[in-house]
Amino acid sequence: MKWLFSHRWLLARRISQLTILTLFLLGPLAGVWWVKGSLASSLSFGWLPLSDPLVMIQSLLAGHRPLFESWVGVVLVLGFYVLVGGRVFCSWVCPVNVLTDFARWCRNTLQLKGGAQVQRNTRYYVLALVLLLSAFTHTVVWEWVNPVTGLTRGLLFGMGLAWLLALAIFAYDMLLVHRGWCGHWCPVGAFYSLLGRFSLLKVSAARRPACDDCMDCFKVCPEPQVIRPALKGEGSPVIISGECTNCGRCIEVCDEQVFKITHRFNTRVEYISPSNIEIK
Repeated sequence: MKWLFSHRWLLARRISQLTILTLFLLGPLAGVWWVKGSLASSLSFGWLPLSDPLVMIQSLLAGHRPLFESWVGVVLVLGFYVLVGGRVFCSWVCPVNVLTDFARWCRNTLQLKGGAQVQRNTRYYVLALVLLLSAFTHTVVWEWVNPVTGLTRGLLFGMGLAWLLALAIFAYDMLLVHRGWCGHWCPVGAFYSLLGRFSLLKVSAARRPACDDCMDCFKVCPEPQVIRPALKGEGSPVIISGECTNCGRCIEVCDEQVFKITHRFNTRVEYISPSNIEIK
């Protein structure tokens, strides 16, 4: 039970990712068409359209005219991620995250050190390149190489080249760059991090005075650079950065219960007194 409690957020994420993937696979594999389409564009239960905003932007730059249902789907998706956090997609929805997390676990278990150095803002340059290429080629460029799309198609029709792509991402993350793909290259993560800057749901280091500098939160966080300003700064304890994935790992590994999920306007710091917790 202790293990389950200390991994509750991780397990919830895995259930979410596998459930979403299963819903997309049920139709082609079992004839149960609750969800039709893919993460790029789908129709759920025959009435709920959902569309990836990044795909929509590429389509517009390519000169395509999306259907009305696609616009509705984009508005719904944008509204959802503005509410819960843009990079919730990365930690709670994207199936590639399962692969990269496993690569990180293998890297840590084997105690692999070193590797190539890549700037985190590289993913923003890749995002800009994807948009430029969509405009110049009049195609939705990213869908040609999107590992999420390739993984889904591979599970349906046989992996083929998708195996090579998945293996390449796994090997890159395990052997070359710590959290390399999601943290440094993926343009989808870059797009949702821009969206996440405006999101309502945030992680807060509300009890930061109780921090004992164990560094466990930094070790498990996929974007550890976002923690320090909230945990060690003089201002708001809320992690404002859009690069936070709201994965909840910092919450479950902290024995001092420093972190919690709240909203971006809850800037209270909980100071520890000898008798109780005093809210300021």
